[in-house]
Amino acid sequence: MTGKEQFTIGEFSAKTGISVRTLHYYDEIGLLKPEKHAISGHRIYKIQDIITLQKIISLKFLGYSLEKAASLLDESSFTVSLNETLQLHLQALEEEKEKLELSIKAIKRIAALLKQEDEVDSSLLFTLIQAIQIENRQKEWMEKNQLAEIGESLFQKSEKETADLDKSFIQMAKDLKELYGRPVDDPQVQQMVAAYLQSSFAFIGEDVIEKLAEVDLESINIDELEEMAPSPFTEAEEKWLHEAIIYSMAGGNS
Repeated sequence: MTGKEQFTIGEFSAKTGISVRTLHYYDEIGLLKPEKHAISGHRIYKIQDIITLQKIISLKFLGYSLEKAASLLDESSFTVSLNETLQLHLQALEEEKEKLELSIKAIKRIAALLKQEDEVDSSLLFTLIQAIQIENRQKEWMEKNQLAEIGESLFQKSEKETADLDKSFIQMAKDLKELYGRPVDDPQVQQMVAAYLQSSFAFIGEDVIEKLAEVDLESINIDELEEMAPSPFTEAEEKWLHEAIIYSMAGGNS
């Protein structure tokens, strides 16, 4: 290397793109400690400090904490043991990635819904958020019960298809609050149920419905899946809605 061999903290900051404040912090925690001028006490950075800083930046890029990075800085070489650490770290990053992707999905979905509806009951909103949060658990349940293909079809719907179902659910929930307590054969109750079932079946799709028809429900514990699903309704409202749906699917015969 040619050129300047020593740098003030300001020069080092300009050369590396790392703020003076961050360099101060790295010095304080012993991560990157430059020499100090014997008289003024000012920090003096050298070429070796640039190399050390590059290592720190690389380890941070991989997602390591500063504490963990500090323990790796003095290693002259790495063995298979580092690979084991990297694999564990990769697993943690993958899990964090899944959480971030679900959060992004939830934000987009709720934003689209609020744009359409202007105002949404908080209990309904939180129900939708919780439904997104448990998607991975539902996928795991489906895989465990040999329903992975069906799960993939349901969880890979377009934003428009999901938005249409959300809109239908919100409308059904509003109607339910108004109609709850009426006889299940009441025309308005049945109109509400029919509209929601129609949108639900449209969302699921004919191919998935056909696959579901082939599933032996007695061989799996469907209650486990139902218990995962959050609901904004009271137990009494749930029972009433269930009875209304059964009446509707039976063709209106009690």
